[in-house]
Amino acid sequence: MKAFLCIVVLMFSQSALSADANELETTMKNMGLAYKQSVQATDLEKFNLAIDEFINLVEASQLAKFSKEAEKSVRGLNKVLDKAKLAKKLANEEGLEAARVPLKSIDRLRKDYHEIHEPPGFWELLFGK
Repeated sequence: MKAFLCIVVLMFSQSALSADANELETTMKNMGLAYKQSVQATDLEKFNLAIDEFINLVEASQLAKFSKEAEKSVRGLNKVLDKAKLAKKLANEEGLEAARVPLKSIDRLRKDYHEIHEPPGFWELLFGK
């Protein structure tokens, strides 16, 4: 009976951890789409819609429970958020072309921090490292 109970608890904890990882992965993919839309925007209205969505998704990602190097992940997201807000400000004050520089730096930050956000594999979730 104890073995059965342990297996059931293990299965539920696995699904909970997997759900958190999947939610973060989905949010990250949506962030990528919003970023791409902001880069490709040809008018200020479309840019603002895309960058606002991107900012909201970054803020939502900050609340996620990161499995690896949480402090470093949040620090990276803070940098991305700062650049996104700067891009929005520049676009609204100086035009879309002025927003390109902070948008490019967001892509560099994404590359730097992307590996940290990789969701853990099944066996890592099940047994740990």
